[in-house]
Amino acid sequence: MSVENNDHHYAASSSIAGQPFNLGAKTIALAVRQNTDGIAEPVQTLIDFLHHLGHTVVFETETAAHLTFPGVPAMTPAEIGEAADCAIVMGGDGTMLGIARQMAPYDVPLIGINQGRLGFMTDIPLERMLPVLAEILSGRFKAERRTLLEGSVLRDGKSIHVGLAVNDVVVSRGAGAGMAELRVDVDGHFMYNQRSDGLIIATPTGSTAYALSAGGPLLHPTLGGIVLVPIAPHALSNRPIVLPDSSQIVVEIVRGRDISVNFDMQTFASLAQQDRILIRRSPHAITFLHPQRWSYYHTLREKLHWNEYPSSDGKLT
Repeated sequence: MSVENNDHHYAASSSIAGQPFNLGAKTIALAVRQNTDGIAEPVQTLIDFLHHLGHTVVFETETAAHLTFPGVPAMTPAEIGEAADCAIVMGGDGTMLGIARQMAPYDVPLIGINQGRLGFMTDIPLERMLPVLAEILSGRFKAERRTLLEGSVLRDGKSIHVGLAVNDVVVSRGAGAGMAELRVDVDGHFMYNQRSDGLIIATPTGSTAYALSAGGPLLHPTLGGIVLVPIAPHALSNRPIVLPDSSQIVVEIVRGRDISVNFDMQTFASLAQQDRILIRRSPHAITFLHPQRWSYYHTLREKLHWNEYPSSDGKLT
């Protein structure tokens, strides 16, 4: 059994968040992306496999609403948090983001089986799910902790919306609206006023998502950082900056129309001038269970095509 313990973001493979990961029978929650053609057969295969190993399988409630299998009860996130030893997510990164936000308060470790396109977080290919799951469930895995952000929208000093984000909190103007002017304060200190299309506040996990496409840096997931990335800033001197993840960030809407804030693309719209968004690291974290041979750098090479070179005909090889 390998141990990955480079710093506080990684847990030993024999334990999750200080609690032993027992090798006996477990209760395993299953979350499956909706509207996925042909998903019933691999789900049935997975359920049969887990039952054969002696595990109890439950569906999270949204999965149970679109998939019905005899002998597989539905549970709410709170019930899963109380009863389940881990959760398997079949889908893409969007599915994983939704489940991770729901399960973060309960510290249930997550295993991702890729049914999407990129698969930064759902890293087990569907065709290899059974042998890889057999290894992980027998205790041969790498456990990785990821931080989240929490945000509160304040209007006249009162909170009118609270959100949780695995990837990012994004403040942005609406389509067809002019630039937004935003004031940013960090730990009570004025940082800058910025005119732009918006601002991305991202976790290390989110540094490979929207923040990357807007020109932000990649942050290794073990770093304790929060990255701020302007979206199409008016002044070229407005550059991305990485802050300590202990920072408390306040973004105030100075002026602009149709400005919204979203948490992992879950939108709260109709922000008004002088609204303030308070953002900080969440006290919750999520744990991903990976195969023993998993490597963050391998994921980057594969998903960002760092291992491809143009051939003589211009195609990537």
